[in-house]
Amino acid sequence: MKLTDELWAAAEPTYRRILDHPFLLGLADGTLPRAAFRPFVVQDSHYLRDYARALAVCAAKAPTEDQVLAFANDAIGAIAAEQQMHAEFMTALGEDPDADQGVLPTTRAYTSYLLATVHGGSFAEAVGAVLPCYWIYARVGEELARRSSPEPLYAKWIGAYGGAEFQQVVRRVLDLTDRLGDELSATERRRVVEHFTTTARYEWMFWDAAWRGETWPV
Repeated sequence: MKLTDELWAAAEPTYRRILDHPFLLGLADGTLPRAAFRPFVVQDSHYLRDYARALAVCAAKAPTEDQVLAFANDAIGAIAAEQQMHAEFMTALGEDPDADQGVLPTTRAYTSYLLATVHGGSFAEAVGAVLPCYWIYARVGEELARRSSPEPLYAKWIGAYGGAEFQQVVRRVLDLTDRLGDELSATERRRVVEHFTTTARYEWMFWDAAWRGETWPV
């Protein structure tokens, strides 16, 4: 079995829950309250800064020059997306893009796990941990793009992840993942699957946190 097949089989129940989540259903049909979209945009900005750092660690651990370059470019792309999309969406929401917005519990937990894994694990483990943000967003974007959204702001978000350019980036990472899988011991392969399923769950939690209006309890 290819590693990507094993990974997707492990995370598919979570992915199905993601597609059925009211946050994403509301994005697709345009009924998502902006009061839920706003905290998502804010927390996504915080997340992408640390995700870029995680990708930079992947680049540092990559064994070949083309892999170093690919992950380094993806890290740059994550920062660019954070700066551009955050500013555009916050302006559209009538908010100050430069306002100081704190990091909420789910975002802190997700990025802490992500950074601990990429720093402490092997290159394959690092790839397994960062992969859900590539792959699940691509699958969600592709699925929602079939319906788009009557709300232009949400249609813009869907278009960013459902478009051909992002899909091509994800296919490149999936190909790399399968090449890595051919070289892994059974023990390391299990660790990769564990990291992948964990961060896939964090993806669900991230959307759910925005939907619930998560705050620090104390």
